[in-house]
Amino acid sequence: MSLMSIRLGIVGYGNLGRGVECAAKRAADMELVAVFTRREPSSVKTLTGVPVYSMEALEDMKNDVDVLVLCGGSANDLPMQTPTLAKDFNVVDSFDTHARIPEHFANVDAAARESGHVAVISVGWDPGLFSLNRALGGAILPDGSDYTFWGRGVSQGHSDAIRRIDGVLDARQYTIPVDSALERVRNGENPTLTTREKHIRECFVVAAEGADLERIENEIKTMPNYFADYDTTVHFISKEELMRDHAGIPHGGTVIRSGKTGIDGQNGHVIEFKLTLDSNPEFTSSVLVAYARAAARLHGEGAVGCKTVLDIAPAYLHPESPDELRRKLL
Repeated sequence: MSLMSIRLGIVGYGNLGRGVECAAKRAADMELVAVFTRREPSSVKTLTGVPVYSMEALEDMKNDVDVLVLCGGSANDLPMQTPTLAKDFNVVDSFDTHARIPEHFANVDAAARESGHVAVISVGWDPGLFSLNRALGGAILPDGSDYTFWGRGVSQGHSDAIRRIDGVLDARQYTIPVDSALERVRNGENPTLTTREKHIRECFVVAAEGADLERIENEIKTMPNYFADYDTTVHFISKEELMRDHAGIPHGGTVIRSGKTGIDGQNGHVIEFKLTLDSNPEFTSSVLVAYARAAARLHGEGAVGCKTVLDIAPAYLHPESPDELRRKLL
């Protein structure tokens, strides 16, 4: 596609939506034409002045948008939004509930195939770029093991779980890899690691005046599915300290494949892919925009149905032509 030919729309204008807006502004072949929101459109002020419409306006803009980037939540928004909007648009989402991806794929694929559109789901860094690296590692080193470490970074879901505890005003939770475990993997030891051995959790909590701090700490550390299986440290701090020292949303992580080659497995190899992110939502948004480019190109070639990062060749993501990529990057 030629420059400035991919017209993007954003559905949902939170941290992720603002990140898509920023990423689109930096892409020479993208034009952001609209933001769609469930809020009153006049109450939403965008960073670049792009017009804001209600969700109902989508019906009238089918011919004005090449790809919709869906920036809602995986729990309640995307399971309904993605298959519904794939009936009228090419779409990209960041659905990240790993266990439900096959179900989500099937629902979205049926809708996109029926309407002749392309939908790309579960785009981001995990699932997303980390998924790609796990696939590459396993293909190249079949006799080996995968290891995924997250952090150091803010877990928005875990932070929200703490905020729901009675007496908590605000909180940030950091997921931190255990250095000794990471080094064992990098050394090619292929260890078997428990959940507790791979990560620790560090919590910074603002409690209400007079709240029972011992009770809050105990509720955090014993919370099933979130903290009970981890070594967890809780720090109680002031609101001012939280906003001063923990206002950002950094994250990152590492995917490692450790494996053997040779007739007797005598040679060891380690493949490592690492991310260090100042802003989790802005980086995720940048990945979404790259895959929106791919969705537009695939649709232009006549492709239909649902895709994931595992199905799309890297050349579709890059703004330069395949000829330029072969000349510059191979």
